[in-house]
Amino acid sequence: MLDWKSHPRPIIALSPMADMTDSAFCRVVRDLSPPDLIVFREMVSSEAVVRGNEKTLGMTDIHPTERPLVQQIFGADPTTMAEAARLIEAEHHPDGFDINMGCPVYKIVHNFNGAALMKEPELATKIVKAMKLAITVPLSVKIRLGWSDPTQCLDFIKTLENAGADLVTIHGRTKSQGYSGKSDWAMIGEAKKQVSIPVLCNGDIHKPEDASKALSLSKCDGVMVARGALGNPWIFSQMFEVLAGQTPTPVTMEKRLRVIRLHAKYHVEQYGERGIVSFRKHLTWYFKGLPGAKILREQLHNVSTLADLEKILCALAS
Repeated sequence: MLDWKSHPRPIIALSPMADMTDSAFCRVVRDLSPPDLIVFREMVSSEAVVRGNEKTLGMTDIHPTERPLVQQIFGADPTTMAEAARLIEAEHHPDGFDINMGCPVYKIVHNFNGAALMKEPELATKIVKAMKLAITVPLSVKIRLGWSDPTQCLDFIKTLENAGADLVTIHGRTKSQGYSGKSDWAMIGEAKKQVSIPVLCNGDIHKPEDASKALSLSKCDGVMVARGALGNPWIFSQMFEVLAGQTPTPVTMEKRLRVIRLHAKYHVEQYGERGIVSFRKHLTWYFKGLPGAKILREQLHNVSTLADLEKILCALAS
């Protein structure tokens, strides 16, 4: 069973990202990473789960190779959040749950979900307490520094600890910043000082060496990697190497193509052959910044079958 207090330090985790960290991507990351890595699945709507929405429920399926896996959930009603978590645990038994109190996107916050909950500490407390009563696995919360005030997290994190949260992840920007500016790892460190539960540092961790820098500055228990893992699922194995004092293993084109094939295979297993169309977004990330990427982009954005993709990959390998 996942235990945040005893899990090996530093904790290294894949961040939940909407439309990106589905089962297929989590499987690829897990295949390429040491067993201590924790993967967080993309968020699902508590309302949709309770209504029995088939697509949403399908998003909570767990492949055995993904574990340990934490399912993120969002919502603003304590009773609905608790019931959704209970239903997911009964059906799929994730190793933990995570509450999204950090998403800055309008369609989430305008319904008092995501980062909007940082303005409602009493409601946030009720949600955490209700979910803790409904589940048997650890409960974590992902937040930002604040809505517009970057010091808001200093009190809010204490609220979450007092409510019963087992771990908190902090993205080092405010909701108002969105993804602009720089992640403030030092302020995350100030929040870490306020509580006794584990805290993860999130934001602007794009290279293996960034994990060491973030840990050094924040003194957190670990780091959570989001966009730095897109098109770059081997970043976690490289991070573990750097943290062990080793030089990160370089990624050859041969390995890149092998991983793309593996990811595409998992993606089609999850969504069917036509699912390769939604895989195009991952292809953009896999080739971003590489020589000739702009020329490749048009070809990659037109693949509609695994055979189409294989032709492009074979041409690149020759």
